[in-house]
Amino acid sequence: MKTIPANPWPKTGKAPKAESDTVRNITRFDPVISARKVLKTEAEAILNLIDRLDDSFRNAVNLILACEGKVVVTGLGKSGIIAHKFASTLSSTGTPSVFLHPTDASHGGLGILSGRDMLVALSNSGETEEMVDILPVIKRLGLKLIAITGNPHSTLSQAADICLDASVPKEACPFGLSPTASTTATLALSDALAIALMERRGISQEDLALIHPGGIIGRRLLLRVEDVMHTGEEIPLAAAGLKMRDILLVITGKRLGVAGITNPRGELIGVITDGDLRRALERYPDLLERHVEEIMNRDPKNIERQALAAQALHIMEQNSITSLFVYDQERVDVPVGVVHMHDLIRAGIL
Repeated sequence: MKTIPANPWPKTGKAPKAESDTVRNITRFDPVISARKVLKTEAEAILNLIDRLDDSFRNAVNLILACEGKVVVTGLGKSGIIAHKFASTLSSTGTPSVFLHPTDASHGGLGILSGRDMLVALSNSGETEEMVDILPVIKRLGLKLIAITGNPHSTLSQAADICLDASVPKEACPFGLSPTASTTATLALSDALAIALMERRGISQEDLALIHPGGIIGRRLLLRVEDVMHTGEEIPLAAAGLKMRDILLVITGKRLGVAGITNPRGELIGVITDGDLRRALERYPDLLERHVEEIMNRDPKNIERQALAAQALHIMEQNSITSLFVYDQERVDVPVGVVHMHDLIRAGIL
């Protein structure tokens, strides 16, 4: 076997003056160009999956829906990482699932399987030794098997009840060796399967809230406007007919940057914000002496108290405002509270 010397230029200890092709290539390397090639290759790998979806995908959805137990997902190496994520995504979207390492499966891990379960196996080659080794046991147990693979003619594909083709024209790796585009395609296809199952099951936001009680997802799905709104004396309200100097005191005193204008029946007929004040100052030198009806916005945005706090944030962002008055379903014109952008930030919605 030929060995490589520690110093490739033993006589001088220095490289020749003339640049080699390798040196020139490294010198001229542009990471942005490289990254664009990678992203283009991986994007094309996903786009190629779209026209490839057919009845096999529909059958895979129906097969999982018919499973009375849990979906056991397995894969090795990079495919194993995607499989682990797929199992997590399934569970978090309404399909009970666990990950099983194929090596562990051959050493007692198969004990996790029951006759009510099914298996989803991810393998780009479809010939992974550890995966192929457990196929006879899967068949003996009579479990349904879905394969997601880059080789529709592989041993795994032939053994599966349904095979989803995740093959790619090429990897993003310049040598075509490191799993890159293939893992991206497998990840995208598994996500598509999980979301199709979620929609087919009719999983609602309320259902997701029960699965995600913690973190930002839980806060977005569980927190209501009434949980964060200001009520009672904290609501910045003023009666119609007042002058702007009085409204200025309300806005400043309540520290929410807004004042709601109400008629004698207590109904909200307009709002004045800090922004309205600044714009009005440019138009009216005598602003403080003018009546609120001349300045107020007569189309105030509001929200029902039982609405999700995340919905309040959406309305604020869509209308470039920082606060919303809140109403009850029984009387939509009478404010029972006010919610400010800062309240949503403190609650962790943003």
